[in-house]
Amino acid sequence: MEVLRPTLIRIGGRIYRKNHIQEQAHQNEEEEDFYAGPGDGADEPCDAFVVEETERGYQCAVDVPSPLYKYIIGKKGETKKKLETETRTSINIPKPGVEGEIVITGQHRNGVISARTRIDVLVECFRKKQPFTHFLSFALNQLAIQEKFLQFKEEVLEQCSNDIGVSSSLFQNPAKLHLTIGTLALLNDQEIRKAQEILQRCKEDFADTIAGGKPLTVEIAGIEYMNDDPAMMDVLYAKVHMKDGSNKLQLIADRLMDRFVASGLMMKEWDQVKLHATVMNTIFRKDPSAEDQNSKTAARYFKERESFDGRNILKLFGNFCFGEVQLNSVYLSQRFSTDSSGYYATSGQLNFS
Repeated sequence: MEVLRPTLIRIGGRIYRKNHIQEQAHQNEEEEDFYAGPGDGADEPCDAFVVEETERGYQCAVDVPSPLYKYIIGKKGETKKKLETETRTSINIPKPGVEGEIVITGQHRNGVISARTRIDVLVECFRKKQPFTHFLSFALNQLAIQEKFLQFKEEVLEQCSNDIGVSSSLFQNPAKLHLTIGTLALLNDQEIRKAQEILQRCKEDFADTIAGGKPLTVEIAGIEYMNDDPAMMDVLYAKVHMKDGSNKLQLIADRLMDRFVASGLMMKEWDQVKLHATVMNTIFRKDPSAEDQNSKTAARYFKERESFDGRNILKLFGNFCFGEVQLNSVYLSQRFSTDSSGYYATSGQLNFS
């Protein structure tokens, strides 16, 4: 079925299919192969990037974060050699850890275009496999909310601690309560600056207009779970909605996600952002510093999750109210970090007022 319906990868307005390779003992993830599909061939004239004519032929440069060099080089340099041989080009890659441009040179323009396109496909594929470094968030850690959360935790442990899997290790750090809009793998300083610039453009293009230059008043009330069986929960979250009944928060979150997905810095996992505040999560049991992750993302890091029985929690606390909060900023939060307030350190932010 993978041959009949191969994985499709979109780059620069073109569509490529990823060839399935029979797994062998000596292969690893750096040796995957790709093929430009009919009608989208790399040998066609391409305006997605610049190919310069030189005295010796043609040249093209591409910015690639240094952590991704190894996927272009491959095991013992085999991927790079294969690219050079099949496209009749020379590929110059900076030393490991040194940020810079990968330069492709060749006597034939089509060969340079082919090499560049195949490098783009490799980068796009393996970028998706990188653990995220940052995420866009709304902070929900105001003191009043933290106090209500601690009350919720205390009462749940008092009344439900005998239920399978329920323990204090499942609860979120109250200083880090937040809504996640989406996660990003920013692999060098240049990509962090790009994310900061996109965030500021979002403020000018739509955030100010939607918010009306005022903080968003949000109510956090009620709880819900992620998976299908309440007796085997992975994530329990608090529901969030605008106090005035509008869709401003959802609209801003969705527009931010769309803009960052279009930039290539964020993967789109859902049609719209699921607005929720994680209060209990089984990944905290294994890693108390783990950030909020939806079930699809968390599965990449913890394949075997120890669920808990949340039926009594839902029955007793289904309408628990955590309070109201004024949201005035979207943060570009750093994973595995803490600032002076106990929240995540930020690399940038967008303010509504």
